[in-house]
Amino acid sequence: MGAALLMPYWFLLMVLVGLSPLKGMWGGVAVLLLPIPAAVVTGLVAGVRQMEGTAVKELLGGPLAGMNVPVARSLRARVSTGLWFSLHLHVGVVVGAASLAVPPFAAVLMLFPFLGWSMLEDERGVLHAWKGSPYQWLAPPAGLACLVALLGLIVIAGRVLAAFAPLFLGPTSEERVVELEEKAAKLAERNRLARELHDSVGHALSVVTLQAAAASRVLDRDPAFAREALTAIEESARAALTDLDHVLGLLREDKARTTPQPTLADLGRLVEQTKLAGVELDHSVDDAVGGVPAAVSREAYRIVQEGLTNALRHAGKVPVTLRITVAEQRLHVVLANPLGGTPSRTRDGGGRGLGGIRERVTVLRGDMAAGPDGGEWRMEVSLPLMSGA
Repeated sequence: MGAALLMPYWFLLMVLVGLSPLKGMWGGVAVLLLPIPAAVVTGLVAGVRQMEGTAVKELLGGPLAGMNVPVARSLRARVSTGLWFSLHLHVGVVVGAASLAVPPFAAVLMLFPFLGWSMLEDERGVLHAWKGSPYQWLAPPAGLACLVALLGLIVIAGRVLAAFAPLFLGPTSEERVVELEEKAAKLAERNRLARELHDSVGHALSVVTLQAAAASRVLDRDPAFAREALTAIEESARAALTDLDHVLGLLREDKARTTPQPTLADLGRLVEQTKLAGVELDHSVDDAVGGVPAAVSREAYRIVQEGLTNALRHAGKVPVTLRITVAEQRLHVVLANPLGGTPSRTRDGGGRGLGGIRERVTVLRGDMAAGPDGGEWRMEVSLPLMSGA
């Protein structure tokens, strides 16, 4: 392929040299040497790097096959591509010329002992002197050796070019940094969406499970409570579907399908759902919470939601205390429940709740402490309000 790409350079230079004062030996030297810088200049075109990278991956393989080869944008990447393009073309010419010349020559050598004099045009050379002598039987092995040498040249040239390709076509240090930043951004977005699904849909399913269990136990003796629980299940399921639609809209980058995320202003609905699940919830919220920045308010809502879900899953229907206050430019969330309650049947499959809360707190540069404290499980979260700026 390199030989085919270099042919137009030679044809053009032969025409130009023929019109120039360069004649004889100097004209031939010009035709042979000028394609080298001409190929380098062609390689400076931005798209050549991607084209050459694709060719190397498909035809040569090697270390470059696992690398991303973007369009050359920096001067360093373009110069490296130009050098590679010139190297590719000229190595291709050597291999191509050998591939055209060696096979017929090797065929003549291998058939030499069996050829008649009329088929030979060498009347004064070595082959003429060997004809009819014992030396003529050295010609077939020599022809086979020529073919082996040609195959060796092709393999070695391919291996060497594949080994050097990352040096010329591989990503630069700046491109590696950009690629890592893009991967980190995608990973962070994926983790954020996973937290949204876990906190919203996971909480709704936990509440629905407990509400359904409570309704089934009192269906005969307290139909009014069962009806209220079924209504709460419907509301929880509808809220979960809304949250799910929001996350799917983000995944599809469909702004028309996304909905505003709940904030601390929507805490009343969350409290009611938790109480309907059979949890005795003692909560108090400062009036100043209404002035909390939107970003902090959204994350704080999810933190409270996941904290209540953890209490339902791991402690069962025990009294839960929730305190939300604002002091010294920080939002404080305290959630506590007694230890030793009967664990809920929904605790299987958990284990990511506290990790998700900690990730949210870390993003907002807040502080978090969670664990046994005396006879109760206690979680304290402190978020700086400036995080929402």
